[in-house]
Amino acid sequence: MRSTKIVATIGPASNSLEILQNMIEAGVDVVRLNFSHGIAEDHIARSNMVRQASLNLGKEVAIMADLQGPKIRIGKFENGQINLESGQTFVLDSACALGNEERVGLDYKELTRDVKVNDILLLNDGLIVLLVQQVIGNEIITIVQIGGILSNNKGINRLGGGLSAPALTAKDMDDIKTAAQIGVDYIAVSFPKNPTDMEMARQLSKIACANSGHKIKLIAKIERIEAIEITNLQEIINVSDGVMVARGDLAVEVGNAAVPALQKTIIKMARESNKLVITATQMMESMIYNPVPTRAEVSDVANAVLDGTDAVMLSAETASGKYPLETIKQVANICLEAEKSEIIHLDTDFLDRQFSRIDQSIANGALFTAFHLGAKAIVALTESGATALWMSRKKVKIPIFALTPNISSQRKMALYRNVLAINMQIQNNREEAIAQAQEILKQNKLVKSGDFIVITVGSPMGQAGGTNGLTILRIE
Repeated sequence: MRSTKIVATIGPASNSLEILQNMIEAGVDVVRLNFSHGIAEDHIARSNMVRQASLNLGKEVAIMADLQGPKIRIGKFENGQINLESGQTFVLDSACALGNEERVGLDYKELTRDVKVNDILLLNDGLIVLLVQQVIGNEIITIVQIGGILSNNKGINRLGGGLSAPALTAKDMDDIKTAAQIGVDYIAVSFPKNPTDMEMARQLSKIACANSGHKIKLIAKIERIEAIEITNLQEIINVSDGVMVARGDLAVEVGNAAVPALQKTIIKMARESNKLVITATQMMESMIYNPVPTRAEVSDVANAVLDGTDAVMLSAETASGKYPLETIKQVANICLEAEKSEIIHLDTDFLDRQFSRIDQSIANGALFTAFHLGAKAIVALTESGATALWMSRKKVKIPIFALTPNISSQRKMALYRNVLAINMQIQNNREEAIAQAQEILKQNKLVKSGDFIVITVGSPMGQAGGTNGLTILRIE
């Protein structure tokens, strides 16, 4: 069983039931709806298609709504694009309607207040570099350091970060309502600078879900330099359900060379905090146009797996690329191969650890027991999925099967590393529930007679957070 999960963005290249079903069969676990593109009706239609595909295949996948965040972009050009030459003067003008070879407008009007002389501005993911010479009224006068083709609505970053745009815009607030209406499992919050940004998103999602009772998990996209200060990063992790290593904008703010080490740090901190983590951006970028990845991309995906990421995420590769299905197959195969090389440090992981909750202690006890017993599977009878989440924070190379009656929990667990969630209407009687679990595993050929399995269960049954028992069984 592949432990690392695959998040795939749906877009024009994958916006059909047939292609989506093929992608899910090939290994997609989470479908990403990019709220930077399209309107509410588009996202609702696509989410309905995802649920239909899941129903047709008998495989539940999670849906993640990715918020656009602040629109820190230039405006449009008269002819759609221009060519900037190194050394020329170029003006960013918040009062300009349509740009030309000399100037362009700003969607982010506050940029004139945020920058000063000698600041470096990076456009189009850092491909265009501008040095600020003067700031006069609505105009930022720059000298082009690195030129090239610049087209409509490209993003702007300041080297070193520090732009004042809020993480949640009015559009994001409306999109949270749409996400709640859809019933998404996760919302990814773009450009949070501090825990307050995530707490605000949490409150808005709770309000939006008040009538339905649905709970949405929040993923903080780490892409601002303010967010990577260790104390701040830990606080953001603490108030989120997971984080995304959003390497595109992060690299523009901190520099490409700093990102690999930051990726490892963020993944380690998230796992140690019992939170989810997704690694994203340009993982298989060349497959937008080519049927096979580069060797560097293969190593990049494998390295994220070995770092311990829960999932790797594909963006344009599956949204607009020529080979969405082939990309999924390649990523799935790379993950499987990388997982064969994982080194287990389970005993040292438990040194000097204390657990504040009974269910967390049971989860970790199950891992330790299954590993040393040589069990073929760990089985969690769970309502909320919390036990399975804790188990998934450690590498054991033993599959974790989470049996739950809650369809929402089942979908959310599609993102948990090394967890396969299965729907089971759990009996109120503990022994009957354990017997039922054994039968489901045997029917699905996940275990066979003679195998040892370790089961976690709660008593009384059916209470979220109530796991308090551990049982070792030999399959009959």
